[in-house]
Amino acid sequence: MLFLSFGGPDGPDDVMPFLENVTRGRGVPRDRLEAVAKHYQHFGGVSPINRLNLDMIDALRAGLAARGRDLPVWFGNRNWNPMAEDTLADMYRAGHRRVLVFPTSAWGGYSGCRQYHEDIDRALRSLARLEPTSTASDSGVVLRKLPQYWAEPAFLDAGADAVRRAAASLPDATTRPRLVFTAHSVPMSADRSSGPPDDSGLYSRQVLASATAVAERLGYDEFDQVWQSRSGPPQVPWLEPDICDHLEDLAAQGVTQVIVYPIGFISDHLEVIWDLDNEAAELAAELGMGYARADTVGTDPRFVDMIIDMVDRYADGGGDTDAFGCGDNGSLCRPECCAPPARPARSGRPTAP
Repeated sequence: MLFLSFGGPDGPDDVMPFLENVTRGRGVPRDRLEAVAKHYQHFGGVSPINRLNLDMIDALRAGLAARGRDLPVWFGNRNWNPMAEDTLADMYRAGHRRVLVFPTSAWGGYSGCRQYHEDIDRALRSLARLEPTSTASDSGVVLRKLPQYWAEPAFLDAGADAVRRAAASLPDATTRPRLVFTAHSVPMSADRSSGPPDDSGLYSRQVLASATAVAERLGYDEFDQVWQSRSGPPQVPWLEPDICDHLEDLAAQGVTQVIVYPIGFISDHLEVIWDLDNEAAELAAELGMGYARADTVGTDPRFVDMIIDMVDRYADGGGDTDAFGCGDNGSLCRPECCAPPARPARSGRPTAP
């Protein structure tokens, strides 16, 4: 199994090289990278994502062992060490030829799904250069990406309990808090191109469907779906409203308590802790609003078991290979699915699924 994620810097000297990897080919000006680098330096130049991923991998290894499944779990990233290319080379040299790939994104869309297929394809191409007999056709190498899991009941159940825990931390137990879900914003053009050409807007519809399912588990008939971490020039429309703009609107409506659940993320990486635990939390305090941020699913045992259940479905050649997001060796699940967004010559803050 290859646990495939985005990556993040491990120290101050890694921050700019990491951001350069993320933004390569996008024309992002140096001063914008330096502004984003300050967010990482605020936390000592270390993104929590690698540690959180390693925690999840440890939980997966323990869960697999408890089920009696002897399945090694390897760690690879798109933008920082350990890079997916290096990890796959090590796996190949260790004798592995059939690999299940778990992506740390539950969603469709370019960044949430298709780019992981591109990561797999890039790793295979790198492997072919290092090992001339390592092409899929010659050596039997198969990297099967596991499907999107935004609708898996365990993912939704773990999220609902995270919201319940957050609610218990609010100061006023007599006032029902406003429930607000967040996910990573994308350009509206990118959202329209998510999904196959005949099923556009897949990403935002998936997020809304998941939020609805979690809200139903909590007995909420109404909730708010907002977005965070937008980047790019202001003239490019992105999914709205932004979480901070929304908090100001809620305060103007007289709302006194909110629970914010970052349903779009599976771990508390930098964009969660910066955008929600710093910017949004500070704004809520200024507005005199009770604020609680729900945990991401991370190492919740139900979420870890969900991943292992997916492994069980696919490990022996079974599973629904027509499911959204599933594909072998970088192939897409649907023709032309989740087309890459057209990027302006000079964009703003890099995005991270």
